[in-house]
This record gives sequence, C-alpha cells and structure tokens, in this order.
Amino acid sequence: MRKILILTGLLTGMALFTGTPAKADLGCGCVKLGSPMVCSATVVDCNTKVGGVCLAPCDYQPPKKAKVHKKKKKDA
Repeated sequence: MRKILILTGLLTGMALFTGTPAKADLGCGCVKLGSPMVCSATVVDCNTKVGGVCLAPCDYQPPKKAKVHKKKKKDA
C-alpha cells in the first residue's frame, strides 16, 4: 500500500512539473457598467485608465506595434 502511494505521488509530481510554461501574461478582467469586459495588464490600469473594477483574471496580450511606412522622396 505504501509503495502505491509513493508511486502515485511521484507520477502526479512529474505530471505537474513537466508541462510547458504558459506564454500569456496574467491580466485583469476589467468590468465597467454599461460596457463589455476588457482585459487590462494590471489592477491599477483597470482602475485608472478604464475606470472599472477587476473581477477575474484573464490572458493579457499587449497590442501589437504598428509598422511605420517610409515615404519616398519625389525628385523635383
């Protein structure tokens, strides 16, 4: 019986610690009356920028940076 308990403990430990780490950052599900839920980076961002209340954690993904297009100079 003791061998079975030790074996199950080792197997569950291996299953928990051998997984790949999560790529998404943990954010805050920000809710404001009359608007849909928005995922913000932190609780402070939710309170100050959005003006809402943090209710649940969410997967925060920062917005992608826009590419700047170069303008060609015209010859006169």
